[in-house]
Amino acid sequence: MAHFPKPAVGSWTENWPELGTAPVDYTDSIDPEQWKLEQQAIFRRLWLHVGRVERLPKAGSYFTREMPSVGAGTSIIVNRDKDGTIRAFYNLCRHRGNKLVWNDYPGEEVSGTCRQFTCKYHGWRYALNGDLTFIQQEDEFFDVDKADYGLKPIRCEVWEGFIFVNFDDDAEPLEDYLGEFGQNLKGYPFHEMTEVYSYRAEVNANWKLFIDAFTEFYHAPVLHNKQAVKEEAEKLAKYGYEALHYDIKGPHSMISSWGGMAPPKDPSMVKPIERILNSGLFGPWDRPDIKGIAPDELPPAINPSRQPFWGQDSFEFFPNFTLLIWAPGWYLTYNYWPTDVTKHIFEASLYFVPPKTTRQRLAQELAAVTFKEYALQDANTLEATQTQIGTRAVTEFPLCDQEVLLRHLHHTAHQYVDKYKEELAQKAQQTNGSKKEGARSTAHV
Repeated sequence: MAHFPKPAVGSWTENWPELGTAPVDYTDSIDPEQWKLEQQAIFRRLWLHVGRVERLPKAGSYFTREMPSVGAGTSIIVNRDKDGTIRAFYNLCRHRGNKLVWNDYPGEEVSGTCRQFTCKYHGWRYALNGDLTFIQQEDEFFDVDKADYGLKPIRCEVWEGFIFVNFDDDAEPLEDYLGEFGQNLKGYPFHEMTEVYSYRAEVNANWKLFIDAFTEFYHAPVLHNKQAVKEEAEKLAKYGYEALHYDIKGPHSMISSWGGMAPPKDPSMVKPIERILNSGLFGPWDRPDIKGIAPDELPPAINPSRQPFWGQDSFEFFPNFTLLIWAPGWYLTYNYWPTDVTKHIFEASLYFVPPKTTRQRLAQELAAVTFKEYALQDANTLEATQTQIGTRAVTEFPLCDQEVLLRHLHHTAHQYVDKYKEELAQKAQQTNGSKKEGARSTAHV
């Protein structure tokens, strides 16, 4: 492995002076009250990625998502209606609140195709656009207008085939929220990569701690050295691992890294099985025959410093969606769904162009299982970190220049919570003012 020095731009952190350079307080990862505020200020107000349009290939296709990060028991239906529009609704019947779409176990997510949604309890029916179309024994009710009892909608918008929902009716449009990163990623052939491998794990750690693990490569030479061949591990230990580029735009951020070229120039870098299948952690080495992945075809957000040895970019769309694009022509997504201050559900999916040969299939499977091993190593440290921070023996920790995106993540979470707390204080002040005014009016009378 060659040692690629960091581009001569000086300190990365100094480009965002508002983040400072002091140790970062990690109380936000252990305080139950902070988590409750994050749930209201962040997860109930910002755009959340819930899937891809390929999961809804035709009219009537649907899937459900459990959304504990938004509120205990919250469940949604995402579907494609007859005119092709993708919609989202709360997964509850308007009659008595029964969960509308589920199979054997109400807590499990399901998917399928239907012409309408029918409640298991009393048979109320809903069209794909959410309209209530049938009430069992309708004449037994008192002045009920079906037009008033459709499924309760949730804002739902699509960007480049990724489906997002937002529980705040007043939130800005999705494309505005994704900002410059979203605009400059348009045109990448996500729609070509429909072969999917997915993983899901429940992790006993705060949601931000796992994002921390994926927004720096400072850990790679130590944590992952056993996954490299001996010569490669020694080079990593000697030189370390530094990214090529960092960027921050509003609440979102990105890190660009070398590695993942296809194929590696030095065969000694990889293990025999990887050489046989032309694949490994960085994905299949053979680029798929599609438009949009050659270096001169990439959208401007990808490999922004135009490094010849670029390997992958990781975009962190706040709060909990990570999009990783790899040079050989595939991508990864991560989602982190907090369920409590010290617990979250981690989801990961790998997307490839569908294989045409057995060799291509095996190359993708090797990449998928290799990724899983690395992800398990990253997750393995989290619960140990959570328990020790939880002792509060030490709550402030120094971060190096390569950990600038960690600073940004915690800083951004605090910004949204602080804004929410200010709004609560203003409402309380207005309420108290109204009560005092009412009391004065009563006294005057």
